[in-house]
Amino acid sequence: MSDSEATTSTDRSESNSTAIHNPEESRLKALLEPAVLASRLYLEDVSIHVAGSHRTVHIVVDLPQEETGGVSLDAIAEVSRGLSDILDNDPHDDGRPYDLEVSSPGVGRPLTEPRHWHRARGRMVRVNVIQGENLLGRIASVEDDAVTLIPEHEVKKGMKPKQGDPITIPFDRIRQGKVEIEFSHLHEAALEDEHNGPSEEA
Repeated sequence: MSDSEATTSTDRSESNSTAIHNPEESRLKALLEPAVLASRLYLEDVSIHVAGSHRTVHIVVDLPQEETGGVSLDAIAEVSRGLSDILDNDPHDDGRPYDLEVSSPGVGRPLTEPRHWHRARGRMVRVNVIQGENLLGRIASVEDDAVTLIPEHEVKKGMKPKQGDPITIPFDRIRQGKVEIEFSHLHEAALEDEHNGPSEEA
């Protein structure tokens, strides 16, 4: 489709849902997932926003759970081109013009699935625990049903944080988890925010 374009971004923190919300989104996820996997990425979300006769197809991709770091702009640009070609040749498409936006989740994404915790290994997180004390700690390891943290206890200003003994928390006891931005990761976060900007045509 001549009106299609891809927006490349490495930080779309608001796009944190992995649920597919309607049949067309589900169909597109099945259509596009093989190409995303072939690019060694994970298809996290597909959403369609309609305004009159125009559509925006927003796709969120991430690295496999065993990898750390973020998805590069080059990787997003490359997968965007492949997904645009697939959508342009979709035999079940209704012919309406569309914009294609491809992004990756930012550090502000809530940790709602085991794979999110795997991707955050080694990062500092704040965890809201069901019927328990909330924790601030670094992710030491992640199992199928639980995460192990090295707690950091608050100390007087100017003193080095004190680490506690490892604590393992089952996922079913976690109400909410979120990565905490650390000084050592500020440059990384700033780069992600910087790239959440201009679009690039496919």
